[in-house]
Amino acid sequence: QTSPGTIFVNSGTMFKRDGKKDPELFQNVSEGLKKLYRTKLFPLEDTYRFHDFHSPALEDADFDNKPMVLLVGQYSTGKTTFIRHLMEQDFPGMRIGPEPTTDSFIAVMHGEQEGLIPGNALVVDPKKPFRKLNAFGNAFLNRFVCAQMPNAVLESISIIDTPGILSGEKQRISRGYDFAAVLEWFAERVDRIILLFDAHKLDISDEFSEVIRALKNHEDKMRVVLNKADQIGTQQLMRVYGALMWSLGKIVGTPEVIRVYIGSFWAQPLLVPDNRKLFEAEEQDLFKDIQGLPRNAALRKLNDLIKRARLAKVHAYIISSLKKEMPNMFGKENKKKELIANLGEIYARIEKEHQISPGDFPKLAKMQEILANQDFSKFQAVKPKLLEAVEDMLANDIAKLMTLVRQEEAAMPSQAVQGGAFEGTMNGPFGHGYGEGAGEGIDELEWVVARDKPTYDEIFYTLSPVNGKVSGAMAKKEMVKSKLPNTVLGKIWKLADVDKDGFLDDEEFALANHLIKVKLEGHELPTDLPEHLIPPSKRGHAE
Repeated sequence: QTSPGTIFVNSGTMFKRDGKKDPELFQNVSEGLKKLYRTKLFPLEDTYRFHDFHSPALEDADFDNKPMVLLVGQYSTGKTTFIRHLMEQDFPGMRIGPEPTTDSFIAVMHGEQEGLIPGNALVVDPKKPFRKLNAFGNAFLNRFVCAQMPNAVLESISIIDTPGILSGEKQRISRGYDFAAVLEWFAERVDRIILLFDAHKLDISDEFSEVIRALKNHEDKMRVVLNKADQIGTQQLMRVYGALMWSLGKIVGTPEVIRVYIGSFWAQPLLVPDNRKLFEAEEQDLFKDIQGLPRNAALRKLNDLIKRARLAKVHAYIISSLKKEMPNMFGKENKKKELIANLGEIYARIEKEHQISPGDFPKLAKMQEILANQDFSKFQAVKPKLLEAVEDMLANDIAKLMTLVRQEEAAMPSQAVQGGAFEGTMNGPFGHGYGEGAGEGIDELEWVVARDKPTYDEIFYTLSPVNGKVSGAMAKKEMVKSKLPNTVLGKIWKLADVDKDGFLDDEEFALANHLIKVKLEGHELPTDLPEHLIPPSKRGHAE
């Protein structure tokens, strides 16, 4: 199965060990994923009707599209404002207000012309990754649009805005489509899921709990934003944060804690500015996380394909086991009911027989519900060849693609989301940490260390310098008084010994003490000594 231009023959060995063929080599990750899916995984999915049970078949657009960020939250938590804040621009179809305003799923994507594309037109466009959403019917498609616009941020990511989650049974029924199932569909295909909470109203409604449970198995993509945190004081904020972690712990149910970013994600003045530094650091971290998405997109698609392949394998075992148990002639209906009721036992048997982790199995109740409407006589018996192809893909081809992912990452210029709010914090005096720690005194004409040099000089001359310099052993006696670990002091010594002669003169000694102060104040040390910290007498010939 070779197609010209996609696969090269693996050079090296002529003979195959154990009769196994070498893994295929692909030109790029996206092509490789498409080919593996079509030739190895899709036949298994198709034979055992995986698409009726779990997730529609993948299309080329699923492998080619830009990374997507899905925003989920109760109404009025600031989802639409958050998108506007990132792009620094209004987008078509956006509405913001304290009441539930966004009642549609809006895919905000890059396009040359600004405009809205309605859901029914979206699901027939082969270039967009939304074709399989037509399964959710008109009630959903009337509530789905794509807002296209030229914007620098959208050149590298797309953002999905979702309707605000409501509380109460009535609202859930009145949607007319399965809201949780639609979110699950998106969760499978996006690169990042951001759950937004309002620091003022932390109640997690029934529908929100159901939604978070629907996003299970995608915890690795989840991040939480505690928004509007500038509206409360520090003490309240600590309590709100604690309450949020407690509530999430009950719903998410993973031992790892999901990363929570605290801040106020819009371009208005802070109401309570006490925590400004915290918000800046948190926003910076969140931006870094989003900016890394294009670079990690291939890895995410690879990871999702592995998850899917494992589920498809388990599904094939379940369906073939049910087929095996069915009688040929009479009593089919009764046997079907009995098998559905005993599905848990079938799970346990498959788990034992094939050494499969219990976490790879589909949810029991959901599986039983779908099986009730299936014709068991149409199920297929076990087909080892199909399963072997998927095993081979997981064992060999994926490893090959993994190396290709690394090569692609190395070959690409550092891909990061540009434009919009991402530009605002990069450089200049409002960059994170500018003028603090090792950056203090960056704009001053005078050497910043000179301020405290008289104090440092007094200590320097008590260490009996020889020819105006103190040795490492003498300097160490003084430096260890800071109680900093040796690894940190060693780094400070390296930075302070500007002329690399193994001794410190009075300026270098003052610099070492300045760097100790920077570290003790909780700032990071620079990797290389910044220009403004180089002692004046060393500026001409600093290495």
